[in-house]
Formats: sequence, C-alpha cells, structure tokens
Amino acid sequence: MTLPHTATNPAGADHTFQVDLRGLVDLLSHHLYSSPRVYLRELLQNAVDALTARHGIEPDAPADAFGIRMYADGSVVRVEDDGVGLTEADVHTFLATIGRSSKRAERIAEQRGDFIGQFGIGLLSCFLVADEIHVVSRSARTPGAPAVEWRGRGDGSYTIRTLPASARPRPGTTVTLTPRADAAEWTRPAKVHALARHFGALLRHPVTFDDGTGGPGASVNPEPAPWARTYPTPGTRSRALAAYGEEVFGFTPLDTIDLDLPAVGLKGIACVLPEAVPAGRRHGHRVHVKGMLLSEQAEEILPEWAFFVRCVVDAESLRPTASRESLYEDDTLAAVRDALAERLRAWIARAAASDPDLLTRFLQAHHLAVKSLAVHDNEIMRMLLPWLPFETTDGHTTLDAFARAHRTVLVTSSVEEFRQVAAIASAAGLGVVNGGYTYDRELVHRLPEIRPEVSVADLDPATLTAHLDPVDRETELAAAAYLALAREALAVFDCDVALRTFQPASAPALLMDSREARHERTRSQLAREQDGGLWGDILGALRQEAPRAQLILNQLNPLVRTAVAIDAPELARTSAEALYGQAALLSRRPLRPSESSLINRSFLDLLAHALRKDS
Repeated sequence: MTLPHTATNPAGADHTFQVDLRGLVDLLSHHLYSSPRVYLRELLQNAVDALTARHGIEPDAPADAFGIRMYADGSVVRVEDDGVGLTEADVHTFLATIGRSSKRAERIAEQRGDFIGQFGIGLLSCFLVADEIHVVSRSARTPGAPAVEWRGRGDGSYTIRTLPASARPRPGTTVTLTPRADAAEWTRPAKVHALARHFGALLRHPVTFDDGTGGPGASVNPEPAPWARTYPTPGTRSRALAAYGEEVFGFTPLDTIDLDLPAVGLKGIACVLPEAVPAGRRHGHRVHVKGMLLSEQAEEILPEWAFFVRCVVDAESLRPTASRESLYEDDTLAAVRDALAERLRAWIARAAASDPDLLTRFLQAHHLAVKSLAVHDNEIMRMLLPWLPFETTDGHTTLDAFARAHRTVLVTSSVEEFRQVAAIASAAGLGVVNGGYTYDRELVHRLPEIRPEVSVADLDPATLTAHLDPVDRETELAAAAYLALAREALAVFDCDVALRTFQPASAPALLMDSREARHERTRSQLAREQDGGLWGDILGALRQEAPRAQLILNQLNPLVRTAVAIDAPELARTSAEALYGQAALLSRRPLRPSESSLINRSFLDLLAHALRKDS
C-alpha cells in the first residue's frame, strides 16, 4: 500500500494515512538501524520487557523464575519468553498497528521507566531478515486466556487466529522467523548465538541458546556483570575488572575506575588507556540500558576532556533514541555526564594523594588531557600542576622541579619563539618554558597560585637581550661599518643588527622576532600600501609603532669575527644576509618567500665568491 494523494473534499471528511510496509522497512534498514543484526536485539528487548511486565503482576516470583529461550538451526530463528503475553485484543492493538507500543498502554504507563523500548517499531526490524513474522502468545493478565497466533508479512498483510490451549500451555510469547536467503549471514546458529552474547551478556533474566544439535542449551549470560560479583579480596576484584576491560576493549587498562550512580541506577567501570591518544579524539563507550547493550560508540556519556578512558556502564534511567543505538540528550544524560566526570576527577585526586607511581605513569601518557581539565578545574589545577611535564630550557621536566631551580619563570608565546631562544637563554641561566603548546602558557601563568614565591612573566626580547653582554667600545667601533651595511641589507625585513657576546659560542647569530611583531609589521606595510580610502583609514587607525626584528651577532663566534672585518661592501652585505638566513632557519618558523629567496641568493653569492677566490 502507498500513501494516497490529497484530494479536494467538499464535505471535509478525514482520511487515514496508508503505509507501504516494504518502503517503511527499507527506511528503517537504511536510516534508523545501523545493521540488520539489530533484529535480534529487538527480539531480546521485547522479551525482556515482557518479563519485566510479568514480574510487575507477580512481584513475589523469584527473579529467575521466568526466562528467555533462543533457538536457531539455520532454517528458523525462534525467541521464546515467559513474559506477560498478549490477548487477542492486545495483538490487534499492538502488533497490527505500526507506531503503537504496549509499553505506552495506560495500564502500565506508570511503569514506563522499567522498559527498554518505548517506540513500538522494534518488531518491524525482523523484516530486515525475514518476509514473515510468526507470533504465538498467551496472556498472563487474563486467567484462562487462549493462545493467539499472529502472522505478519512483509507486504503489509497479517492474519490472527485463536489456538487451543495446548499450543501454548503457559503464559508468554514465542516469535519465529523464517530467514530469507539473503539474510543467511545474520541467521546462522553461530551468528545468532554470538549476537545474543553481544547484546544480552549483562541481562538480569536467564537467557539460553539452542543450536538444534541436540546438546544442552548454552547460557548467554551465565554470570552477572563483573562489577556486581563478589570477590574474596580487593586485589582479586581489581584484576577481574582489568581482565574484563581487556576482553571488551582489547587493551590492558592502566587502572580501572568504579562508576556507581545510585540515583540513576548506573554501575560500571572506566578503563584508563595505557597510551596517549591524539588530542580531542573521543572514544566510544559501551552503554547498556537495563542490561541490554545499547551502543558501543556512545561518546556523549562523558565530557570531551575525558578521552583518556573508555567506559562500559549499565544504567536504569537513561533514555535511548528511537533506533535504540544511542542516548537521547536530555537533562538526565547531562546530569549523568557531570556525575561521571566527578568520578574521574576523584580518581585523579586519589592517585595524586596515595599512588605517586600510578599518577606518574598516568601523566606520562595523558598529560594533555589533564592540562585541558586543569585549565577549567581549579581543584585539579592546584593538585596536579606541579606534576605536569613541560618543555623548558632545562629539558622536559615537571613544573615543580623547574620552579625549584628558577624563582623567575619566563614563558614564550609560541613554539618557534622558544626554539629561537632556548640555547642562549639556557647558557645565560634564564628559566624559560615553552608556552606554545595547547594550554601550557595559560597554566604556567597560574603557577604563583600554588607557589607564591615564584614569579611568572612572558618572555620579552628585551629581557633576553639584557642578559647578553655588550662588546667593548673598541670592538664596536671597528664593526660599525659592517653593522651599517648589514642594517641596510636587512632593512627590507624591518630588522636591526647588533653585536653582543653570548654563549654558546657556536651560535653565530640570534634572530629575535616574535609572531606578533611580524603580524604588526605586515599590517603596517599593508596600511602604507593603501592609497587612501576607507580601508587605508582603518588600517592607519589600527597601526602601532611596528616592532622591529633584531639580528644579534655573537662576537664570540669565529665566523662573526671574520665577517665584521670584511671591507668589501657587497661581500659584507651578502654575509649579513647569510647570517640572517641561517638564524631564521634555526628558529624553525615558516619562512616568507622573500626570506627563502634571500637564503638561496646569499648561498650562491658566497659560493661564487669562494670559487673566484680559488681560481
């Protein structure tokens, strides 16, 4: 059947939508469900909800009095439960009406939170693997109720008939599928058993599987969830949880963190990854709802900064989406996410207070995640900032160790700035931290909050220059002509030239030029090039006195001492360009096209000079 078009009706009569069931199944398979395998999850879910309803009307029955039995032999797939069952009226209402769910019935509306499914379309997923669904059910609500048979077909037709009591001696429901040939991949006995284990391993009701070979049925969920079991010692429990994490995620956890939120009925574990992961990369987490696996990729259960763990949890109150493959974003999920984040913070705090070895191994792998958390969490910042590693002029070290050696801590604004000055600053005894990495500069500036005796300041070129020793008056006068030619040659780069002495003597020159200064000079140059107009006025208003770069030549370096003595003007300019180019390369910052051209030209000019001299 298809949807009819809307026609003009003078009487204004109402019409009912008609549904093309095959088209609806195709829509489900391509847009709602991720794979045909979900048919088995939906059958399990319906059976579990039926058992939940049965316990609701027989609350004194033992928890394991009712169960689920599964059968698959390659020709049929059958799921049988001892649940609440259906009357003939129920079958008409709930199986033959698309979009209505027995879970929405008024008589159990107050119990709605006890059920996994709430959308009434789960049974349609069976049409992904079969052309006919056969249901036999007997209600436990109505004493003496007969068994009812319902056969639904993929073309949208169905039949209902009443069966003798012998067809279903006890209350419950049996769903039988005859698989299509193209669905063999999902309905083979081994596959059905594997899917049952995958989706139902943590279900609270007993579930068994029979492959038709005559052997005893295998338990799908022989043990409760590992965090719900009893262990003789805490160490045994810790090892068992780690082994479960390795089985589920494929890695040996650095540690496992208990997750327990009684308010929403959530229990589980978080497994700490043993190795670092790329910043911002979020792992999927395994989320079960009332024991049924909902998703293996539920990113939304934890905040973004918690990418150092993978979780497996089972919850009572989280709400699944229509496909039951992810979580519905609501206030409950937001509260759960905040509460789980607090559990992770508490674990970090315990490690810092009582297990320095674990904390060290954790920070070695996940310092970036902790830094991202510390930026926004004052408690974590105060607790862990001294432990966090940073790149410094003393090498990679913790901020606490670095602060003990340097009461004044200087921090660069970029990686390239740090690389420009690291060797010279270290030789001068300055303590400089590379603040160019994500979060580092902001965190270093907060160091005085936990170490008031330490001062932190941004590295200013003048600070470093002040630690470079000036040359004597006679040497400066002798080099004056060369320095003038060098300034003229490098004027195109807005670069001044100075002569100093500093360690290490192997460094011929130091280029002091920050990213901000280069941006300001570029903006100033653009303003100068504008011939009036609104854009020129705007840039002119923004223009500041553009800071100049500074090439500092090292008088202790033999090459520099030779260069400043050159009396040939062209050769002097070429040597100054070469020293500038070498200093720019050592800074490891991106070169402008004009700088690349200068490096090539100065190299060729020096090579030509050397060849002429030798010939």
